[in-house]
Amino acid sequence: MVIAKGTCFPLFAYDVGRAIDLDTAARQVLLADAARQTIKHKRRAPAYFEYRPAPLRVARESEPHAIAAYHTAPGLEVVIYDFGAVSLSYAIPIDGPLAGLPALAEALWGNERLLADSRRHVEELLRTLGDAVSRPRIADFVEDYSIFQIEAFTAPCEAATLWTEQAHTVAQVLRAVTHSLSQQEISDATALRLSFGPSDATIIDTDATMLFDPEGDDVRAVIEFANTQLLEMRFLDQQLDDTLERAYDTLGRRHGRFALLGQPGPDLRRLAQLQLDGTILFEQVTNALKLVGEQYLARVYSLVSRRFHLAEWDASITRKLQTIDGIYAKLTDRAASRRMEVLEWIIIVLITLELLISLAPVLRR
Repeated sequence: MVIAKGTCFPLFAYDVGRAIDLDTAARQVLLADAARQTIKHKRRAPAYFEYRPAPLRVARESEPHAIAAYHTAPGLEVVIYDFGAVSLSYAIPIDGPLAGLPALAEALWGNERLLADSRRHVEELLRTLGDAVSRPRIADFVEDYSIFQIEAFTAPCEAATLWTEQAHTVAQVLRAVTHSLSQQEISDATALRLSFGPSDATIIDTDATMLFDPEGDDVRAVIEFANTQLLEMRFLDQQLDDTLERAYDTLGRRHGRFALLGQPGPDLRRLAQLQLDGTILFEQVTNALKLVGEQYLARVYSLVSRRFHLAEWDASITRKLQTIDGIYAKLTDRAASRRMEVLEWIIIVLITLELLISLAPVLRR
């Protein structure tokens, strides 16, 4: 099979800060051409199926890069989310034999050149955004993903061909390998798929998606958001692990004499701030895309969530937030108990002083 028109979209998601003021970002000089990204409803969908708030989409200039036998197109797109994440998307024309895609997928796996180039663009963008970003910093890890969108083949075919006659090649692309795969591996790679009609298909795997659709922008947008959501959940989970470790140390630490005053120390205030930051980020990430009323895109998101294990990440983060909340409650109870203890001692001392003062004349006789 020969691809008449198609594009591979390597995605790189980064966490760059606590939050981004999108209105301020849009007013920056270099973002004059920025536009709010919307879901392009080619299927029936109500107006309220949308991002809340809509992220910014920005085009940036970029040098072409050679990847295997292919080249990236000049320029790239950046999507800026209000919860402090950005997603970069390159475009690689893939017109030609379908059998050539496994080599491209393998070359994209952990590609150091694109990774370094994407990070450079993020650093430049962060400098451009300036004070629009709250607590700016680039996280150490990145979440990469590839979407292979085929708009048409030279010879007309039904979408089912991709998971029947061409299942082995498609599985190689999704698993980013060029060697032969077992039937079990092929079945697993192509298991999560869906179609709106006989001439389109979306096959979703852990590290790549095969999208056979001439109008798949809406599907790509949902997958790109899910990839960014996975990044933020990984980042938040790591932050909560560090917070829990510090919280356990604080809980088991012996306090000095000034702690007896019962005042909340810097550790307790820091824990409260981290707890609040984690809860806010979790709510922003999980509620940024309203999946109501558009059944097809909701199904796409559901399959991507299964591949990314977002439900497991969600449960892990919720459990850790509850644990931190419990530790914070214990620390505040301990501080309150100390405060009451200090007040009791103060009362005892005052009563003793009052007795001594009242007995002083008697004792002088």
